Amino acid sequence: MRKIILALMLTSQVGVFAQEPQTASDSIFKPVISFNKQKLLNDVDVIFNTRFGFDNHFSDGTFTNSEFNNNQFRLEIKGKIHDRVYFRFRDRYTQQSEIGSRDHITRGTDMAFIGVYVTPNTRVDIGKMSADWGGYEFDMNPIDILEYNDILNNADNFLTGVGVTHKLKNGHSFGLQVLNSRTKSFEEQYVGYDISELEKAKAPFAFVGNWRGTFFDGKFETNYSYSYFQEAKDNAMNYVSLGNKYQDSKLTLMYDFQYSHENIDRKGITSRIINAKADRDVLDYKGDVLAKDVSYMDNWLRADYLVTPKVNLSLTLMTSNAYGKDIAGEGSGTDRLSTSYGFIPAVQYLPFKDMNIRFYVSYVGRYYNYSSLAKDKFGLENYNTGRLTIGFIAPLLIL
Repeated sequence: MRKIILALMLTSQVGVFAQEPQTASDSIFKPVISFNKQKLLNDVDVIFNTRFGFDNHFSDGTFTNSEFNNNQFRLEIKGKIHDRVYFRFRDRYTQQSEIGSRDHITRGTDMAFIGVYVTPNTRVDIGKMSADWGGYEFDMNPIDILEYNDILNNADNFLTGVGVTHKLKNGHSFGLQVLNSRTKSFEEQYVGYDISELEKAKAPFAFVGNWRGTFFDGKFETNYSYSYFQEAKDNAMNYVSLGNKYQDSKLTLMYDFQYSHENIDRKGITSRIINAKADRDVLDYKGDVLAKDVSYMDNWLRADYLVTPKVNLSLTLMTSNAYGKDIAGEGSGTDRLSTSYGFIPAVQYLPFKDMNIRFYVSYVGRYYNYSSLAKDKFGLENYNTGRLTIGFIAPLLIL
């Protein structure tokens, strides 16, 4: 990062030096970055994806605390370095990061890949990239999502591998990715759980297929995907995401349906529920029970309405259900354990025509309700949280 900033500073100085003749004996006779190389910067964007807010937190309706918060800061650099070579790098600075033992890159790095256009409409991506889940909740810039629904909030969304995308003449596109199924080892992924009876997969890959459709002159779009994850031997995860979007000059309406069936509990929500009363002090304790044959089903709806060129109203509604098999007892079938609800109203003010800076006021309300089974068997109780925020959102285009 320091080298990039230094290079940019040197580039700006070249323009100053070029205005005045330099003697042949001057050691700075030629620019450090040649003028031909400087032309590449026309195809490169440097973006500070930022969200800052004054947060006020509530628990079960009671105010708990207030704080200024750097909610999001993701540095993004992307662009073409050749007519047929594209790159994208995005790093998040607002979370603790560790080097993934499987992909050997920090978890805070969202994307670090190159894309090669083998034809004008076909691109091959290589490196760490966003899994092409489908749906618009994940497709949006993270600074615009004030809180994710449960599936995405508990998933590994950025993985290393190879992807191919082909765009048709009618605007539809199809993609296929082969990715590592996780960023770290099997033992690290399920640390704290008893996995002694599981045999880790020798080739733990994820296969993601995606279709992006466009209809009615682009007013209606689809973003659908199916993913298959190999987690352990004879244990996999199947994930479906169906995103739908309508947009006109003022209204944007998006709806996502997501469903994940997991032979072993990758999201961890069900496992945390069934281990709520676990006795970890016993001598033969080998770890918490890792739930098996679990399912998650999410619904996400967002509406944005541009009242005036400077005022935008937004409302997000979401639900998430967690299910486990034979939780009540052997042969009980699929048991619902929890349902969470969320609502996020927001008002945004856009003061500038030529700069995408939005000041906003929002409230994030989340309700977590447990089934009678989860309450009676695991001693859980319903609860809710809230967050009132005044802040700003800005994908600042620096270069």
